[in-house]
Amino acid sequence: MSSNLVKGSAILTIGLFLSKALGLLYLMPFYAIVGEENIGLYQYAYIPYNIALSIAISGAPLAISKFVSKYNALGDYATGRKMLKSGMLVMALTGILSFLTLYFLAEPLAHLVRRDDEQLFTVEEIAGVIRWVSYALLVVPIMSIVRGFLQGNHKMMPTSVSQLVEQIVRIVVVLVGAFIVVNFMNESPRTAVNFAVFAAFIGALAGLVVLYKYWRSYKPEFDHLLANSPSAGKVSITDMYTEVFAYILPFVLVGVINPLYQFVDMITFNNAMASIGLANVTDTYFAMLNLLTHKFVMIPVMVATGFSMALIPVITGYYAKNDQKGITRSLDQTYQIMLFLTVPMVIGLIVLSDELYQFLYSKSEAGSEILASYAPVAILFGLFTVTAAILQGIDRQKWIVFTSLLGLLFKLVLNIPLIKLFETDGAIAATAIGYSIAVGLNIAVITKTLHYRSKMVFRRLILIGLLNLIMFITVALTLKGLTAISEADGKMHALLYVLLCAMVGAAVYGYLSFKTGLAQKLFGNRLTRLTNKLGFRR
Repeated sequence: MSSNLVKGSAILTIGLFLSKALGLLYLMPFYAIVGEENIGLYQYAYIPYNIALSIAISGAPLAISKFVSKYNALGDYATGRKMLKSGMLVMALTGILSFLTLYFLAEPLAHLVRRDDEQLFTVEEIAGVIRWVSYALLVVPIMSIVRGFLQGNHKMMPTSVSQLVEQIVRIVVVLVGAFIVVNFMNESPRTAVNFAVFAAFIGALAGLVVLYKYWRSYKPEFDHLLANSPSAGKVSITDMYTEVFAYILPFVLVGVINPLYQFVDMITFNNAMASIGLANVTDTYFAMLNLLTHKFVMIPVMVATGFSMALIPVITGYYAKNDQKGITRSLDQTYQIMLFLTVPMVIGLIVLSDELYQFLYSKSEAGSEILASYAPVAILFGLFTVTAAILQGIDRQKWIVFTSLLGLLFKLVLNIPLIKLFETDGAIAATAIGYSIAVGLNIAVITKTLHYRSKMVFRRLILIGLLNLIMFITVALTLKGLTAISEADGKMHALLYVLLCAMVGAAVYGYLSFKTGLAQKLFGNRLTRLTNKLGFRR
């Protein structure tokens, strides 16, 4: 596999992992500050914001990355630079338009959410948090195009570091601001939630500053390439945007599809739950589903996201050169590494759902059951992200549009009847069905288009499954033994059990992976040399 893919995906994955981990951990003190009843208001702001954000940036990071990578592979560095300059203005304008749209649609959206007088939040409170979070749309689109340009030049570190800094600054502002509002200003927790969602704007400004500093450091290198590049005059602005917009819709759908699934829940969940007499708990259950447990579920997905962001420019380069072997090697490695890393994470979430939920939030049978049911869907989220990236790399964007919308249609049709039958599990099942349809069709198109057949990958996936089964049994027995001695009766007690079981699981999975030679084959020569020194020779 290309060293660019391994290195790039590793950098992006580490950055995304840290960002996602922080995005989960900060909920623990924030939950303590505002309480279980009020934290749901936070999520009502972020679902429409994430949709507006995806539309505002129009898939810019990945679309621009693909565009720049293609022309760089042809030795034309001027066209990518020309796209960056004009794109900055376009992104600034789309950010302003998206901000205004979300700001003025806040109240109509709030009316869609509040469907019963027994619900916890008023229309004014829901509309207020949506308006406060909309300010971040003024900054994020500009960041997106800079990240895309740098990724197209195989500079993955700026994206990783800027995302991490953005998240850290946002979290600090959320926690410090909420604490001050509640404990020193003696305002209500719901006022603190308003301030917390505005922190997205402040975090985005910090991320933009980081990108500017990286741009200053890389500019001499880019200027040198530009000086030795043919003129970009042959590629007009119209031609550039025609090509980029051909990439954009599929990228928008990939970025917005998960928030759209959540939005379907947002406008149907409360109504369906009220119809079966559960209006008094629907806001709390919705927060558990689409905020508190969703944060856990998205951690394994960051592996797939990191790979997809690094995969697109590499696959595009191979495809532009008609290098079929390079594409096949990339696909083999990507499928294996993604599942090798995500499946054990999902198993950990399932087995340790009670203890994880208790540690981060509070002991809740409903919350831990939702987490255990929701965790396997993370594999589908990851597979969708990766398969969509592959389709982008081989210029099959129309299929992404079709499969994404078809899956979403099934979610929309099935959500209400399944919620009425199975409550929160019904919403999870509808999501799983929608994603399964989209992923299945994506894989079918990839296989047919690239004539992709790999018995080796099939055998490796069976091996990964067996190793995970052994790990699952070991961790489940370990937890059973610990709880037989003493049930977890506090946050630190729950954390202790999580850490002990995680260490046992990692040790078993790691040992078996090294002993069978699977890890060495997936991660290359450097790991092989290290494991040889440790006595794991193959």
